[in-house]
Amino acid sequence: MPNDPAANADAATAPLAETAPDHDQAEDLARRLTDELNRFDRDMSHPNSQPRDAATLIVIDRSGDAPKVLLGLRHQRHKFLPGKFVFPGGRVEVSDRSVTAATELDPRVTARLMKQTRRPSAAKSRAFAIAAIRETFEETGLILGPTAGVNAAGYDGVPVSFASAGVRPDLAAMHFIARAITPPRRTRRFDTRFFSLDAETISGKVEGIVGPDAELIELVWLPLTEAERLDMPPITKAVLAELEHRIAGGFTHDLPVPFYRWIGRGFTRSLL
Repeated sequence: MPNDPAANADAATAPLAETAPDHDQAEDLARRLTDELNRFDRDMSHPNSQPRDAATLIVIDRSGDAPKVLLGLRHQRHKFLPGKFVFPGGRVEVSDRSVTAATELDPRVTARLMKQTRRPSAAKSRAFAIAAIRETFEETGLILGPTAGVNAAGYDGVPVSFASAGVRPDLAAMHFIARAITPPRRTRRFDTRFFSLDAETISGKVEGIVGPDAELIELVWLPLTEAERLDMPPITKAVLAELEHRIAGGFTHDLPVPFYRWIGRGFTRSLL
């Protein structure tokens, strides 16, 4: 599945701060990011469709002086985002609601996930987070949660699925970073929730998932300032800037979550 489904909709690293950036800084950020997104021409000639729920995960390594994020390079053969660097992610599946987790989402995260959502519920919010971790496992092989009881070896050299591996996600450590909906009349439309999870939650890895014939042919860890120079979808760059802004604000669950969507003739940014 594509990591950044809302990308069709079509930042120096700041130190951790104890207080949130002021109101003027937040307004400047909102104006800059929406202006950048609205500069791009888009083919909006397709029949309109209802956006599919999707989820994306930004894995952050904050063990060094500058935070680094994990990005994957998509294979050139893909019709969707070929040759682009993306975050792992994809569509939310019905089965994501029944996955057993090691810990549960922070109530503040659940509350923001329920805002402006069709038929909101705690179970649906939880499924968004599970989907982000599941897709990351399927696309990168990373196990994000306790390894006790995990079967990652597979049979006859074939890695097991997320469900049969017995991965128990660490949802309490997840942060809700942003939400974006693909504009109308695009070939594919997604309503994507972007999450983040610290790299310290990585407890293992299934080898052989990433490679020349896989969906992601390469994984890279890069500081935010270097990552935003890669060839990536505009919405991915916008979310990187939002992540930097959030880190500068203390990286807490109390911070509002930006919501990008197309209203009228362009993208707007509101807060959840």
